[in-house]
Amino acid sequence: MTQPPDTITLYSAPLSMFGMKAEIALLEKGLAPDVVMVPFDAHDMYRPKHPEVLRVNPKQQVPVLLHGTVEIFDSTQIFEYLEDLRPEPPLWPRGAGARALARQREQMADEVYFPFVIRLMFLRRDQEPEAVAEATEGARAFYHRAEQWLADGERTGGYLCGAHSYADIALYMAALFGERHQAGMTQATPKLLAWRERMTARPAVKLVVMRIAQWLRAAGRPVPASLADRPGGD
Repeated sequence: MTQPPDTITLYSAPLSMFGMKAEIALLEKGLAPDVVMVPFDAHDMYRPKHPEVLRVNPKQQVPVLLHGTVEIFDSTQIFEYLEDLRPEPPLWPRGAGARALARQREQMADEVYFPFVIRLMFLRRDQEPEAVAEATEGARAFYHRAEQWLADGERTGGYLCGAHSYADIALYMAALFGERHQAGMTQATPKLLAWRERMTARPAVKLVVMRIAQWLRAAGRPVPASLADRPGGD
């Protein structure tokens, strides 16, 4: 389906970490997407699948972005498209080496850190305590790695790669889901806790995560402590 040239439609979902990554990036770029939330409930999950998600994404998952004749999926590919579409404000660093590092850290948030969280989503805590402990320790070891990234970048902006970037969006959203599954940050990584505060205060981030808090509350699910004591999050 060809979109009107000025219309950006993002198919996301109430509990799609990757969809929320994409929405935050769009808002950071000053773009106002038409966000279509794919229905979710505890029994059917995302079934029946939205026809546009089925048509565009062979993996049958959100996010899916439509913009004119452009139809793409995968949050990282959406990041790349947005950087070409609207270079300012930049969300990849300038310079080949710095950009490669930021891309690596964005990928690590998705593919090194987040698998620990996915594992925690499906483990039975009362029956698999050793596996739960292993996954939780893996997540927290990653926090220590990110703590060092922040220490290295303190003089240049206080984000994972110095200046704010897609890497920050990726880890922030992944870590929010880690907190939901009892693998949150602790005082052992104070720089990371301060970074989370800076991230949550960003208008684009706050808009998206307060909506998550509201959805969780309405669904009778716990709201992460890092959001629960904020206006709109309690």
